[in-house]
Amino acid sequence: MTDSPLMSRLDLNLLIALDALLTERSVTRAAERLRLSQPALSASLARLRVHFGDPILARRGNTYELTPLALRLADHTTIALEAARRVFESQAEWDPAESVREFSIYGSDYGFTTVGRVVSELAAARAPGVHIRFMLHNPTVVEDAANRLRSADGMVIPHGFLTELPFLDLWKDDWVAIVAESNEEVGDSLSREELSRLPWVMNYQSRSAFTSAERQVQQLGIEPDVEVVVESFLAIPHFITGTRRVGIIHAALAPLAMRAAAVRVVSLPFEPTPVTNALWWHPVHNQDPEHAWMRSLFQEAGRIVAAGEGG
Repeated sequence: MTDSPLMSRLDLNLLIALDALLTERSVTRAAERLRLSQPALSASLARLRVHFGDPILARRGNTYELTPLALRLADHTTIALEAARRVFESQAEWDPAESVREFSIYGSDYGFTTVGRVVSELAAARAPGVHIRFMLHNPTVVEDAANRLRSADGMVIPHGFLTELPFLDLWKDDWVAIVAESNEEVGDSLSREELSRLPWVMNYQSRSAFTSAERQVQQLGIEPDVEVVVESFLAIPHFITGTRRVGIIHAALAPLAMRAAAVRVVSLPFEPTPVTNALWWHPVHNQDPEHAWMRSLFQEAGRIVAAGEGG
């Protein structure tokens, strides 16, 4: 006999209650969220406290705070609950046209406005009940991708950030530089001297968050004068309009940038390495026919974007 309770003795409803308590940090709000009475949820909290040997919620004055253990449980609980949901939503036969499944995808605004938008259009036409939730990633999510992708369906991100996960190449894209239409210091192309002298708008700037083009600039011995860091590709043109600043964006975003702001595309003084955009997922989804259908949508959408038909 082991001292740990057997899985067969555990109640899955406790996982649902725990997730609500960790999210709401209040018995009252968690009960309202689950549409339960407060005494019923209090009873669940009591069982959880016995199971973990921890209060989970500790009173601090007029409020409750999560205990250190509860804070550690937060991410694990969300992942476990999502995994359980997927298990019980699985079907022997699956018809996309009849499905109401929601797929969750991490990515950047660049990925969402290119391949993501096309995927949403394909899904709407073929499976009107299917929903796709696009969630912005960040350096923390990318660094923890192997864990996060257990409960999410995928991540759209170029090669160079993730390893040892299944992936599907979608399309390749180039880099272009943009400056303000009013910038008379720059002609049709940028020189290395101008890249060094002019102020920059950069997207990310840390050891774990960077673009390959920005890394190439530094490898050429140019240390950019970074005036603005904005974690959004679509926002970069707005920080360049009417200034001396320069920025580098994906070629697929150039038409959007010029429609959204008073900027123009100029050539770079080096040949930027193209990016290969890919969809990544956790191996737990490999044999899921619904997930395979979703992957096929991304593959088709990647071909559309590569052909320039997704603008």
